[in-house]
Amino acid sequence: MSNTSGYRDRSKDGLLTLVGEVPELVKNLVLAELNSAKKWVAKVSKDAGIGAVWFIIALFFLFWTVPAFAAFVIVGLSSWWPWWVSTLVVFALMLVLVAVFAVLGILRMKRLTAIEDPVTAVKTDARMVKEIADEL
Repeated sequence: MSNTSGYRDRSKDGLLTLVGEVPELVKNLVLAELNSAKKWVAKVSKDAGIGAVWFIIALFFLFWTVPAFAAFVIVGLSSWWPWWVSTLVVFALMLVLVAVFAVLGILRMKRLTAIEDPVTAVKTDARMVKEIADEL
C-alpha cells in the first residue's frame, strides 16, 4: 500500500523482512551521500573557478589603471584642460570596472560558504540513525 508521499507503508511488515532490507537501505544511503558529495565538490569548484576569473578580470583592469594614472599626471602637468580631463575620465572608468568585477568576485566567493557540505549531512544522518537505535 502506498501513501501520498510515495513511500510504502511498512507497519504490517514482519521483523525479518525489515531487518533483511537494512543492508539495501544502508547501501542506498551511502550511495546517496557519495552522489551528494560529488555534486557538492562540483558546485564548489565551479563557484571558486568563476570567482577566481572575476578577480583576474579585476586585476587586469587594475593593472591598466596604473598607466592611465601616469598618463593623467603627465598630461595634466603638460597641458591644462582637454587632455587631463579625458585621462581622468578613463582613469575613473577603469576604477569603476575594477570595483564592479571585484564585487562580482566577492559575491561568487560568498556562495561557497552558503552551500551545505556533505560531511555535515553525513553527521546529521548518523545522529538520526543513532537516535532511532537508542529508541529501540
